[in-house]
Formats: sequence, structure tokens, C-alpha cells
Amino acid sequence: MISRTFGEAFAKEWIEAWNSHDLDRILSHYADDFAMSSPYIARIAGVASGTLTGKAAVRAYWAAALEKMPGLKFDHVQTLIGADSITIYYRGVTGMAAEVFFFGPDLLVHRAAAHYE
Repeated sequence: MISRTFGEAFAKEWIEAWNSHDLDRILSHYADDFAMSSPYIARIAGVASGTLTGKAAVRAYWAAALEKMPGLKFDHVQTLIGADSITIYYRGVTGMAAEVFFFGPDLLVHRAAAHYE
């Protein structure tokens, strides 16, 4: 079970990591073989499924995104706690967004899905 304490601490660190634009810090939250789903992966990376698997693939995608958006900043709104997951609701560069993170027993993200308005 994910505790509120862990969920809030994760959300705070995740937002700060993205706002720092430090890709290693961002990726430190994820398992090596995690899967990331986002409609932007389909649109920008041209991956029809909208899903990338593994840190190497996601690193390349996120590095390109950070380069294209040097002013990227996330503002935390709310964290929702599930049994083995959390959802971070935040304001991003294109409006409101929510990301759902599914954790393994190691408390690293093994699957994540981004949602945008």
C-alpha cells in the first residue's frame, strides 16, 4: 500500500525534479524497464501506441522535450493516493495535467500514464 506520506513526498520531489530540468534526477524515480504512456509520445515521437518502454527510450524522448521547452515548469495542485499508485494533478505548460504512477515493491515507478486537457 502507498502511504499518504510517501505519495506526498514523491509528488513534491517529482515536481521539483521536472522543474530542475535534471534528466537524471527525473529518471531516478523510475525502474529501468518502466513503461510510459502519453498522447504526446504518439504525436511528437511518432510511436502509434503512445507508449515507450525502458529508461533509454524515455530518456531520449524527454531530453528532446526539455530541449524544445526550456521554460517548462509544473505547478503541483493535488496528489491522489491509490493502493499501489498515485496520481499527481498539476498545471503544466499546456494546461492542466494528471499523471498516474504505478509502483513496484521497490517503490520505483514501473508504469506511468500522462493525461492532458
